[in-house]
Amino acid sequence: MTGFSSSAQAMSLMAFTTVATIILLLCVMTGPDGDDLDEFYTGYGSLSPMRNGLAIAGDYISAATVLSTGGVIALDGYDGVVLALSIALSLMLLMFLLAEPLRNAGRFTMGDVLARRTPGRAVRIAACAATIAALVPMMLIQLAGTGDLLAFILGFSSDSLKTGCIVGVGALMISYAAIGGMKGTALIQILKIVMLFGSGAIVAALILRQFDWDMGKLFSAAAAHSGVGPSFLHSGLEFADGPNPRLDMISSEMTVVLGGACLPHVTMRMYTANTARQVRRSMSWAVPCVALFMLITMIVSFGATALIGRETIAGADPTGRTAYLLGSRAALGADVSSAESFLFTLVTTALFLTLLASVASMILACANTLAHDVFASRRKETTPRREMTLARVSALAVGAPTILLATLVQHHNLQPLALLSASLGASALAPALVYSLFWRRYTRTGLLWTLIGGTLVTIVLMTGTNLVSGSPFSAFPRSDFNWFPFSTTGLVSIPLGFALGWAGTMLSGRRNAEEQRRQYEAVEAWILAGVTRRGS
Repeated sequence: MTGFSSSAQAMSLMAFTTVATIILLLCVMTGPDGDDLDEFYTGYGSLSPMRNGLAIAGDYISAATVLSTGGVIALDGYDGVVLALSIALSLMLLMFLLAEPLRNAGRFTMGDVLARRTPGRAVRIAACAATIAALVPMMLIQLAGTGDLLAFILGFSSDSLKTGCIVGVGALMISYAAIGGMKGTALIQILKIVMLFGSGAIVAALILRQFDWDMGKLFSAAAAHSGVGPSFLHSGLEFADGPNPRLDMISSEMTVVLGGACLPHVTMRMYTANTARQVRRSMSWAVPCVALFMLITMIVSFGATALIGRETIAGADPTGRTAYLLGSRAALGADVSSAESFLFTLVTTALFLTLLASVASMILACANTLAHDVFASRRKETTPRREMTLARVSALAVGAPTILLATLVQHHNLQPLALLSASLGASALAPALVYSLFWRRYTRTGLLWTLIGGTLVTIVLMTGTNLVSGSPFSAFPRSDFNWFPFSTTGLVSIPLGFALGWAGTMLSGRRNAEEQRRQYEAVEAWILAGVTRRGS
């Protein structure tokens, strides 16, 4: 049941090549002029709320989100459903709490948002470092998984071919980011989300039809074929082998809810809206899109367990990352080869496009902050053409080492990297944004402590989890330096991130705090209400 027909594989290969070529041409045609910074960084806010909302949803739903969430649902049942709900809740939190202030305070990057409160080169450099630290692990897990995913789809096993896939796909992603800028990557995200929805809705409908459109029957069948019985539909299966399964669950959901939507490649879409009303309308499209796709992912993943069994899914990939593909394959059965080939091609092309779009947006976010916050801010008279060149060179400077690292770590379990990105978003970026946008007394010292301290604490704690060592499915299964009692760091690192910001502010002294209060009051109406158009 895990095999795919040669015709389906040939059609998928042809579709991958066609899609990659067409997108490159579209990026060339829609890319910015050589010296138009606003077009490169924000696309001039030319997208309608609907299209911008689809682009936000596309940025938020990465290939890692689709495959990893589907795997957790297929292998761990109820715990995976909670994860899917947390992903949707995270974007809702961004919509209601941060979206409008981000749009008002920012211009091109997260560094602009933070420097609005506490100007200075140190703040911009820290924001750049935190951005790259949060996004490189997410890029690594997706690039490193490219070879395995394409090998699974196309039916090859050669390590050299897998490495070639990583290098080739990575080069495409750098090209998309450098040539297309914000508008080009937005176009890719819109195409991706439409294809994901279309293919996913077809698969979900076919699966539900096999269970008489009864979700209860689907869940019961999944539990029956899970090998663990009723436990599949109850909390605790994902972290059952850990010393503190309940606390692990809480820690994981805290990390996803607070960190997922605060990652810089998602928040950069807030700066593309021209008005507060437009950003609200964009988010009103993005949130339902993400919620609906999480429902589709849940149906497809439960369908995979119900139709082919949890053991088969784990045999194909111990982390379950192929569950979404296997569920799509199982949706048709084995008796309609032409329909199977078409559906398989549709689903795999959507996933391939998701991979391209996700990493391209992350490279763009890293390149933007490196060019704008580090290099351009060093010289106040940097010309637009020079900054545009710096941004494009920065895309290569970030992308090339990431591709190299991905080829080196492709044979390790990279699940800790996805959690590391979310943890950095929750423990460093989220506290910095919340304090900067809403706390009048917040000082530069507090901000630097939040960004640097939250990042370092998270990285140190992550090295001690059982996802890195001490278990058969860890990144280093033959080693055991597991000293942290939880699988994720959120339960400790998130409170510490907020506490470091508070402590740094308190230790700055009353004089600095009063000065920061006055600075904040000068821009408070701007940040919270957007009373004037943001400047440089």
